[in-house]
Amino acid sequence: MGALARYAFKKVLIGIPVVVFVTLLLFLIMKQVPGDPIRMIAGERVTQERIDELRKSWGLDQPVYIQYFYWFAKVMTGDFGYSYVTRQPVSYLVWARLPYTLELTFPALVLSYVFGVPLGVIAALGRGKSRDYVTMGISSFFYSMPTYWLGLMLMLVFGLYLRWFPISGSTSGFESLVLPMLTFTLPFIAFSARIARTEMLEVLGEDYVRTAWAKGLPSTRVILRHALRNALIPVTVMFFLDLPWIIGGAVIVETVFSWPGMGSLLYKSILRLDYPVIQGVVFIIAILIVICNITGDIVSATLDPRIRVEPEKA
Repeated sequence: MGALARYAFKKVLIGIPVVVFVTLLLFLIMKQVPGDPIRMIAGERVTQERIDELRKSWGLDQPVYIQYFYWFAKVMTGDFGYSYVTRQPVSYLVWARLPYTLELTFPALVLSYVFGVPLGVIAALGRGKSRDYVTMGISSFFYSMPTYWLGLMLMLVFGLYLRWFPISGSTSGFESLVLPMLTFTLPFIAFSARIARTEMLEVLGEDYVRTAWAKGLPSTRVILRHALRNALIPVTVMFFLDLPWIIGGAVIVETVFSWPGMGSLLYKSILRLDYPVIQGVVFIIAILIVICNITGDIVSATLDPRIRVEPEKA
C-alpha cells in the first residue's frame, strides 16, 4: 500500500468515530431543546392519556440511550424517521429539497473560486499598488457585510427598484436563482480573494521563488509554475471545506428569498420543533463536513507529497 493510500485509509478510520460522536451530540442537544413536540402535535385540548399514547407510539417514552440506539440504527439504513408535523418520511422531505440547495450553492461556490482566486493573485502581484487596495477594499466590504443584509439590499435594488429579477420563490427559473446566488457568491469571492492573496504573498517570499527570479527565468513561468502552483494548494483544499458550510449557511439566504431548499426546511422545522427533520438535516450537513474534510486532506496530500510522509520514529 502506497503512502497516499495509507494516509487516506487513516483519515477514513478517523472519520468513522467522528460521525458517531456527531450523531450522539446531535441527539443529546435535540433532547435539551425547550418545548414538547408531542403537545404541539396533539394540540391544546387533548387529554393526558392521548399525549401518553402519542409519546409511546413515537418511542419517546423510552430512556434516552435506547431512543438514541434505535434512531442511530435506523439512520444507518437510511431511515430518518417521520416528521412530527407532516407525518411524511424525513428522507423524502430532505431529498426533495436537496436539489434546490445544490442548485443554489454549488454554482455559487464554483463562481467564487473562478473569480476570487484570480483577483487575489492580481492583488498579490500588485502589492502596495492601487489594484491591491481596491481589490482588498471591495473584498473587505462584501466579506464583512451580513448575509441577510446583502440579500435584502440586492432585493431592494434589483428586485423592487429596477425590477430585473424576482425577489422570492423559484417559479421563474434561472431569473429566480440570480439574486440568492449573488448573495452567496459575493462574500465567498471576497473570502477566496483574501485567501489567495495571502497564500500568493507567502509563496512569493520563499527561497525557491527568489532563486527562480535570480536565474532570470521569465516572469510568466515563475508566477505560474513556481508560485501559483504551490499557492493554490491550500486554496484548493478550502474548496472542499467550504462546500458543507455553504450548505449550512443556506438557512439565511433561503429564508430571505423563500427558496425551497434544505435551509428553509431546517428553519421551519426548528420553529415547529419537528425533531426528526432537524436531526435529519443537521446529520446530513455533519456527514458532508466530515466527508469534505477527509477529501480536502487527501487532495492536499496528493498535491503536496510532504503532507503524507510519516515522521520517522526515534
